[in-house]
This record gives sequence, C-alpha cells and structure tokens, in this order.
Amino acid sequence: MKFKGRTVFAFMLLAMFAGSILTLTMAGPLDTLKGLNASVVATVAGGTETVEGTKPSVRKNGLTDEEVSKLSTVYELLETRYYESVDRKTLIEGAIDGLVQALEDPYSEYLDKEEVESFSEHINSSFSGIGAEVTLQDGQVVIVSPIKNSPAERAGLMAGDIILSVNGEPLQGLELTDAVGKIRGPKGTQAKLNIQRKGSAITMEIVVVRDDISVETVSAEMLENDIGLIDIRQFAVNTGARFAEELAKLERSGMKGLIIDVRNNPGGVVDAVQTIAEQFVPKGKTIMHLEYRDGKRDQTTSNSDGKPYPVVVLINEGSASASEILAAAIQESAGGTLIGKKTFGKGLVQSSVDLHDGSGVKLTIAKWLTPDGDTIHESGVQPDLEVEQPKLFEAVAIPKDKALAFDMVGDEIRNVQVILEGLGYEPGRTDGYFSEKTKEAVSAFQKDHGLSANGTVNKETATKLEELVVQHYLDPAHDAQLRAAVQHLQKMLAD
Repeated sequence: MKFKGRTVFAFMLLAMFAGSILTLTMAGPLDTLKGLNASVVATVAGGTETVEGTKPSVRKNGLTDEEVSKLSTVYELLETRYYESVDRKTLIEGAIDGLVQALEDPYSEYLDKEEVESFSEHINSSFSGIGAEVTLQDGQVVIVSPIKNSPAERAGLMAGDIILSVNGEPLQGLELTDAVGKIRGPKGTQAKLNIQRKGSAITMEIVVVRDDISVETVSAEMLENDIGLIDIRQFAVNTGARFAEELAKLERSGMKGLIIDVRNNPGGVVDAVQTIAEQFVPKGKTIMHLEYRDGKRDQTTSNSDGKPYPVVVLINEGSASASEILAAAIQESAGGTLIGKKTFGKGLVQSSVDLHDGSGVKLTIAKWLTPDGDTIHESGVQPDLEVEQPKLFEAVAIPKDKALAFDMVGDEIRNVQVILEGLGYEPGRTDGYFSEKTKEAVSAFQKDHGLSANGTVNKETATKLEELVVQHYLDPAHDAQLRAAVQHLQKMLAD
C-alpha cells in the first residue's frame, strides 16, 4: 500500500526541496488556529459580516460619550505633545489591536488589510511558507501541527515544539501575527528555526526552505481486504466535495471498512467537516453543538442514513479543531472507533468580521461541544484504542555543522541513539550520553554502509542515517497506528 501524509522524519536535506505553509480555510466566521505564514486553521460557523464605519458617538452596545472623549483626549495628547511626530493610521490601528489584545485570547486578533488578504488566499489551500500551524501558549509560539507532506514535517517539526527564534530573531513576547510574519517569507528563502522540544531544556536548530505549494486536502487508496483509507490533510472549502468523490470511488470498488486519517490535521472550515461527518452520522443524531456566552446552544444534526460498514478514525496530538469535531462525531454518534493518541484540544469557535477598509477582526464567539455535550478545549478527544508510534518517529534532523563524538552529552546525541536503535543498532542507552557502546554502534553502522568507521557522527554519517530513516518511514508497515486500525477492522469484518 502507498504511504501518504505520515509524520515522516525530519531532515534539513529534504527541507531544501520545498518549503510550505498552509493555512486553512474558511468561508466566514471561523474556528481558527493561527498558523505559520499567517495561516489559519478555521472552523467556520457562519457567513462573514461586514461592519461599515461607525461614528464616534453614543450608540447601542457601543462607546459612551465619556469613553469617546477619553480616547479622543489621549489621541490628541499623543498627536500634539509626543516628542516626535506620530502617524495617525499607526495610532488608530494600534488602538484597535489593543482592544482585541485586552481579551488575552490567543485566538482573537485584529488583522490589517494585508493580513486579511493573506488569510483569504489560504482559503484556497495555496500557501507560501514552511508548513506548520502554530498558536500562542504562555507567550510562546507553539506548533499545533506540521502540515502533512510539508517541509516542516519533513524537517522534523512536531506538535508541541516551541519556536524560540527565526533566523536569529527571538519570538518570545511577540503577538502571534508578528511572529508569523517573521516565520513566513518568499519562496526559496531559509527559515532557521531555534526549537525547544517538549520536555527538554536543550534547543536545536532546524532549517526549512520556504516555498509556494498547492495542497491537495484529500487522498484515498484501497488497502488489503477491501479496507479503504482516506487521508484528510486539512478541511478546506472544497474538502467536503473531494471527500465525497473519493469515498464514492472506494464504495464502487467494494470497500467493506473505512479508515479516515486526520493525524496532524490542524482543522479547517466547519462546513466541510459537517458535510463529511453527516455521511456517517445517522439521521437525527447530533454532529456537534455550538455554545455561546449566554448558554444558548445551536445543535447540528444529520439528515443522512449513515453507512453500513465500520469506520475507524486515526488521531494524534496534531489533530485539532475541525479534526476533533469529526473524530468526536464519529465516535459518539456514528459508533466509529478512534485509534492513536489524544488530540490537541481546540474547542473554541471564531467569527471573522470584515471591516469597511479591508481590515478585519477574528473573535472567539463560542465553544463547540461534542454530540454528548462535552467540551474538549485543552483536554482533547481520547482515542478508544491508544497506540504509540515507534520511537523512531520522534527523530529529528542531525546537525551537519559539527561532529558528534564520544563523551558528548545532549539531545542531539539522544536523537542519534534513537535512530541507531530504530535501525537495528544497539547504542546501549538513549539518554543523550555518547557512551563507548554508542560509539561502537556508530562504528558498526559506518562499516555496514561503507563509511569511515571512526565512531564519530560526521556529516556523511548523519546524511546516511537520515536517508535510511526516511526509507524506513516511507514504509507503511512501520506505522503502528495504521496497522492497528487495519487489524481492528479486519477483526470486526471477520466477526
């Protein structure tokens, strides 16, 4: 069977061939995870509003005369008394941005005209950047998910990685939009990311080359025993229609069971996920709820007849937003099975509002709840069957600018030890200390592959290790979660 969209190894070498970024998709109010390259993961909840310019006077639910006077006084003070001349547009934009920032909500933000235009481009699934969705957590830029088949994924970026700096420029303390602006860039340029991995105090540098890419959001194939596999990379505007096309092909080919893969899928348009979920949720059953601040709930129910065959959804820590909606709907309302790891936990909905001058605001307006009425925000969706991937899936690029040798300590050494062990060489330990046993394992690897057997991980050795790991990952037989899904369906079909 073919191998598509898995979290493959991370090598700077492969990152040189493409650079990605993806942002998601929306068609109006959205549920968004802001991503690299101003990319956004959106779960849409309605149509885009346009707010005409308002006069600085009292209006219902608006500013009082006293509040308008206070703002005007401060503006006039800055304009007339500040020791340097000020730009009127900059002050006004800053005031609006400050209003939204005062919410202290990482998913609500003010977008200037250029950012709105960039966001609109992403609806069409064509992006330029490195290929990862990010969010802010405690003032730090954290990767929600590397986009499948993107340079970020191939370079080894993982969900939970903290991006400390880009090309030497620190991101700590920046607004998400500003941080994204530093990460994005023209096709062919390098993004040198200083990364801190979850649970580690040691940082590493990963280089990704940016590029323009068009993303196919859905791919499908038939596995053994008439088991279909549909991989959804994100929920773009056309994803619902593409999914229906691929599903129909599989059904015409005699499919008896289906695996839907939303691992490392950062989310997308809610209309798309609802369209897909409805095909599996029986008529009258709930797909999702939206809960607003007054406690009012909007319930989305299915009008279809569901499917007669069993369904498994593959999930992991990079499955977010719309991916979680689909997983929860199939788990709670369609009797499907979730396999993998707990999802990211993005349970808020944003609405996008276009302002009259081309700028806009994305504002959190509601929570989305599972069919059973549960919130998954910050807690995620739990799989029915938890399956770990091989340790080799945690490997990242090996540095080429320095040699790794006996008696050295660090995460770079631990990474090499994990790779050696995964490839069948025994390093003696995987705690990051370059021991004598690790040196022997490196020497054995070098000897087997025609390299100078000196026990030091130099550029040539690092490149060969990475090459073999890529080959290892491209073999779906090593995807433990996919294997578990196939075995689960085979058992169900045999019973």
